[in-house]
Amino acid sequence: MAVNDYVKFVTQQLVAYMDMPKEERRKRRQSRKQERPPLSYHLFGMVPFSLRLLFRRRAR
Repeated sequence: MAVNDYVKFVTQQLVAYMDMPKEERRKRRQSRKQERPPLSYHLFGMVPFSLRLLFRRRAR
């Protein structure tokens, strides 16, 4: 991809974002935050998940 194409793409994305109403941007930001995995999964991967499954099995 040429640099010119990249600059054109970034400019288009920026203009589309700036044209969007403020409320729409807030809603989009909130929905992205809700879809984000918990911080422990983000930092440590699948280790917390696997440990939780292991302890649940032992508790039963």
